[in-house]
Amino acid sequence: MRLLLDTHTFIWFVTDSPRLSPSAKALIEDELNEKLLSTASIWEMAIKHSLGKLRFDLSLATFVKQQMVQNSIDLLSIEIDHVAIVATMPLHHQDPFNRLLIAQAIVQQVSIVGMDSAFDAYSIQRLW
Repeated sequence: MRLLLDTHTFIWFVTDSPRLSPSAKALIEDELNEKLLSTASIWEMAIKHSLGKLRFDLSLATFVKQQMVQNSIDLLSIEIDHVAIVATMPLHHQDPFNRLLIAQAIVQQVSIVGMDSAFDAYSIQRLW
């Protein structure tokens, strides 16, 4: 199964947060699943880091790269096709980062692992 991790899902997984659901953790730990992290999520983390809302012991870039390698998570780049879908999506969700993740999930035909039930208004599969 191909999985796109929502930003909070990635953070909670790599920091071993109890806020991550057991089923989400199992999906991410399953070596048979392909895990993806969007460039949009890294951008969102960078903004939160610059605002002091997110801190790691290492630089953001080093931390994210290490965690992606350690946990076999691949980068999903932002493509023109992804952005084009955002322009046509209904405004069920206002968060620009999440709207891009939804568009990526639609184009790439992947499931999103995240707790945000607003994703359910779109034609994607959300797992939690």
